[in-house]
Amino acid sequence: MIVRKLQDIRKSDMNVKSDQWESARLLLKDDDMGFSFHVTTMYAGEEIRMHYQNHQEAVLILKGTGTLEDLGSGITHPLKAGVMYALNDHDRHVVRPETDILCACVFNPPVTGREVHDENGAYPVEADLIRVDATVT
Repeated sequence: MIVRKLQDIRKSDMNVKSDQWESARLLLKDDDMGFSFHVTTMYAGEEIRMHYQNHQEAVLILKGTGTLEDLGSGITHPLKAGVMYALNDHDRHVVRPETDILCACVFNPPVTGREVHDENGAYPVEADLIRVDATVT
């Protein structure tokens, strides 16, 4: 059984920050669950471009508002508490938080905890080092 407290993760090296978001990674690849689980805050006023070429992700918005643009279809979806979106086809997308957005995220395959977005907005399959555009706090 794994039991972790979000407040403890926020103070550990399992909490990763960038200029656009902060992610508390509660379950990681080494936990052998077959997925990773994160609580992420995306900061108001940012435009976060992502394209997870190596992962699928499901996101549940817990708090905040913004929009999600599917770059493949051009369709924009409103985001607010209770909305879930799943990137089941490695969808290129942009999240534009109007307020800070707090969300719960699940990744498959699980991330190691050291990933940050590359120039394409993707996570590598495996990450050995933290890139300079994110810090661990």
